[in-house]
Amino acid sequence: MTPQYDHRAIEEKWMERWKEQGAYLSVQDPDRPKKYVLVMYPYPSGPAHMGHVANYSLGDVLVRYYWRTGYTVLNPMGYDAFGLPAENAAISEGSHPATWTRDNIELISLDLKRLGYAYDWSREISTCDPEYYRWTQWFFLKMYEMGLAYKGDAEANWCPSCGTVLANEQVLPDGSCERCRAVVQKKWLNQWFFKITQYADALLDDMELLEDWPERVLTMQRNWIGKSHGAQVDFTLESTGEIIRVYTTRPDTLYGVTFFLLAPEHPLVDRLVEGDAARREEVAAFRERVGGVSSFERTAQGAEKDGVFLGDYVVNPVNGERVPVYTANFVLIEYGTGAVMAVPAHDQRDFEFARKYDIPVRIVIQPPDGELSPDGMTEAYEATGTMVNSGDFDGIPSDLGFEDVCDLLESRGWGERAVNYRLRDWLVSRQRYWGAPIPIIYCDSCGTVPVPEEDLPVLLPEDLDVRRDGRSPLPLEKSFYEVECPRCGVEARRETDTMDTFVDSSWYYFRFVSPHDDDGPFDVEDAAYWMPVDQYIGGIEHAILHLMYSRFFTKVIYDLGLIDFKEPFSRLLCQGMIIMDGAKMSKSKGNVVTPGDYIDRLGADTLRLYILFLGPPELSKDWNDQGVEGARRFLSRVWRMVQERYVALLSQGEFASGVDEPRHRAMRSLTHRTIKNVTRDIEEFAFNTAVSFIMELVNGIYHYTSDGDVDRDVLGEAVEAAVNLLAPFTPFICEELWQALGKHGSVHQHPWPAFDEELARPEEITLVVQVNGKVRDRIAVPSDISEAEMEAKALACENARKFIALKEVRKVIVVPGKLVNIVV
Repeated sequence: MTPQYDHRAIEEKWMERWKEQGAYLSVQDPDRPKKYVLVMYPYPSGPAHMGHVANYSLGDVLVRYYWRTGYTVLNPMGYDAFGLPAENAAISEGSHPATWTRDNIELISLDLKRLGYAYDWSREISTCDPEYYRWTQWFFLKMYEMGLAYKGDAEANWCPSCGTVLANEQVLPDGSCERCRAVVQKKWLNQWFFKITQYADALLDDMELLEDWPERVLTMQRNWIGKSHGAQVDFTLESTGEIIRVYTTRPDTLYGVTFFLLAPEHPLVDRLVEGDAARREEVAAFRERVGGVSSFERTAQGAEKDGVFLGDYVVNPVNGERVPVYTANFVLIEYGTGAVMAVPAHDQRDFEFARKYDIPVRIVIQPPDGELSPDGMTEAYEATGTMVNSGDFDGIPSDLGFEDVCDLLESRGWGERAVNYRLRDWLVSRQRYWGAPIPIIYCDSCGTVPVPEEDLPVLLPEDLDVRRDGRSPLPLEKSFYEVECPRCGVEARRETDTMDTFVDSSWYYFRFVSPHDDDGPFDVEDAAYWMPVDQYIGGIEHAILHLMYSRFFTKVIYDLGLIDFKEPFSRLLCQGMIIMDGAKMSKSKGNVVTPGDYIDRLGADTLRLYILFLGPPELSKDWNDQGVEGARRFLSRVWRMVQERYVALLSQGEFASGVDEPRHRAMRSLTHRTIKNVTRDIEEFAFNTAVSFIMELVNGIYHYTSDGDVDRDVLGEAVEAAVNLLAPFTPFICEELWQALGKHGSVHQHPWPAFDEELARPEEITLVVQVNGKVRDRIAVPSDISEAEMEAKALACENARKFIALKEVRKVIVVPGKLVNIVV
């Protein structure tokens, strides 16, 4: 009697056996090349969800494939356990963040183990454990020593809902908080920063090392860093004679300045209207209008322009003209100097402002293919051209004029060439409880004092009640903030802010190489062996935040002399989301699908297979319950293929000799083609098409065993290949079937199957090529040729080209696998 496919019994059996065998422990092996595969670790803010299954299944396929192709592999797992996601979730559930986080870690760990992921659990880390955040604090101290960690007054992004500041990167383009979507406000606060701007050029230049990163990620980082070349120019305030410096990327347009702008927050605005009550009221009303609008909305193209004339003028250094000074909503205090020279003819936002407030528009760059006039302009001309109305520079190409005007500024002392960056220093202070305490003490006598390394970690007390409004209890807890100064011994006060959770995740991949090291954040020799990460997998939403910060941290660690490489991740795969009915899964939409029920009902292998088969990894994929059922039916079919089509036949001895040679070779050819195609697709992350090829092989085996005599060796080779190739995708059922085939050891330790290039070559068919319905040629092509390839080969065919000659091809009709008709 054929045994039934009991997924529960099989999965529980192998999960326990792999654990007993220590099957997935990572070991250094000098005789084998290494692969460090890492999927971004999860926030334990709730139980596992289908996004986790999608991400971690991708990594698991690669890990199992690399093992079997001769690599020793590091595949760890941990938890990004500090920060707002876990704290907010805990508060909303009426739980303490420590309890909530650790309970969720247990739930997620169980689901990941039930899904059969090949993690080395002996390396598990949680960033909320003192053994981990001791070293997060150590890195803070090292940056403080290097002058990279500093405290300063700055206008910060304040989320009123989360009750804390946010880094620029944590504010969405619409000006809302990336965690809770509340409108972010601006506040002046004294905060801790990391000087990431000191590494701006290194972050840009070292992108040439990231050959295997998606170009869109690199483009996003380049744009965020925002390096530009231009000039700083000094305008003179007419009323006081003081200098106001601006930065411009278009010094060639200086002669076109017709007004001058200040950000609403610029301190000079208040001074200029100090003696004019009416203007003060007008500015106050303007600021009130601007106050609730995000930076994104203020600077968006096409947004309504708003401003106030401030009653004063500045003098343009290159032509001596006095131009009026306004404050405008689209000028930001955080970019450049907060002051802008306005050239309405050649900047669209300036143009819209000038038209609204009836300010003159002066053309100083004429396009190469025509002539502009101020009255006829409906939009700014922002491209290059020929300089006009620019004194001695008239008639010069504007790209050359850029340099000539800079020479003039520098020779007269009116300004200088400059490089500017959009990137701002990383604000790491958080006024929240659930995070790594900042290891700083404030002493009235000694000032700011770093906590001595031997006193680390500064423990976060986990017995405090967390307030419902999210405000941190640390500033109210004397047992935490009252300390002795480590230098002079007098009473001092501990810093009560905690660190941004992105600090924890900016170096966790180093900790995995030696997670139990007590002498440092990681063992230098272990890092030299395993690092950098060979394959990193995670969402595109981390392109600027986590990935940029991790690159910065790695460069700091390089400068500390602990490593000899400058980039943390050699190869990056950004996977898409799992969505339902076209929308991202979320609790608020009520469309979250969790893996537990599916594992119970249909099996972990079914769930893994379905998600991997849904589509290319980098694209978002729509969840469908019927598709999951289909994956289960396929695995049942694979089970019967082995048990009924091979094992049963083997026990009955029902094999024939003198097998029909074409059938024999066709089956072998399909087997070897499948091995070749699946191998290629795994290497290229085309997991969905790899599964499709395996399905075709299974179908082929069914046909082979149904249509005539069966050769034992041919069938054995095909069935063994099918189980071998499917194993990285569905590890439990394939381990069971491997035993059923009478094999020794684990299928996951068996060498990856090889293919015979001759046998793997597709069978050929004859393709008929017609021109206007008449046969002009017959050519041999592979049987698996695509329609696009058929069309290309037909159009390139020499005999067909004779009849096409110089005629126009109206259309090409393709009959798959048979003919191409070229209509001329």
